[in-house]
Amino acid sequence: MSAVATPVSPMLVRLAAEKATGALLRDHGTLYLVDGRVVHAESPAAPGVDVLLTTGGRLPRENWDEAVDRAGAHRAVGRFLVDSGRLQDGELEICHLGAVFDAAFFALSPTSGPTRFRYGVGHWFGTVRPVSAEAVERETVRRRELLDAVWPYPAVDTAPVVPRPAAPGQTTGARQRALLAAADGERTPAELARLLGRPAFHTLLDVRRLAAAGLVETPLTPDPVPPAPALLPVLPVPDPDIALLRRLRDALEAHL
Repeated sequence: MSAVATPVSPMLVRLAAEKATGALLRDHGTLYLVDGRVVHAESPAAPGVDVLLTTGGRLPRENWDEAVDRAGAHRAVGRFLVDSGRLQDGELEICHLGAVFDAAFFALSPTSGPTRFRYGVGHWFGTVRPVSAEAVERETVRRRELLDAVWPYPAVDTAPVVPRPAAPGQTTGARQRALLAAADGERTPAELARLLGRPAFHTLLDVRRLAAAGLVETPLTPDPVPPAPALLPVLPVPDPDIALLRRLRDALEAHL
């Protein structure tokens, strides 16, 4: 995997090389592999393909439930949706790939817990379009870098989204306006993603962009614990760049 200098998941790299089939279980989600390629992913932090299809309005909920009832035991839910005329091949592929990369982003997030692999385990949705482990890792890294480039404050990813008044003349796009309208100060980005039927990563990206624009509050990080006093008094010297930027930001926000 030359495209990713340091693997996001060394075990995923090894399983891909082994062409393993089964489920890779991590703290924040699960990746399903067939012959070393990722065929499905799910995470509590990301809406599943069912939410993206039904809440998004493309598929009635009863059609989804029928597919699960009739084809879930055969691991062929996706195939049933196409064969029964509920979805076109291209529609299913695009939606499923979006759900896979979305869930994989969270499943492959840094973790302190154990990573396990259960050989031979499959997912009831079935295989739509396998993706290489290298592509999943590369996309995960790209998304992490993109979020930090937009607004390097990851606290907004899990905190309730609290809208702030717009400055005179400040505008947003339709997608961001819908997100702000649904933000009640209590829902987190993950909850908003499910409510709106949108991928969780894209919701995070919108929230970070809104935070960077001052339209969503950025949670304050706690001040570091001061070090123990030295034998001789030492005056604290804050980082001048960080202190200046914070004062400048606070001054600008006071006039918004």
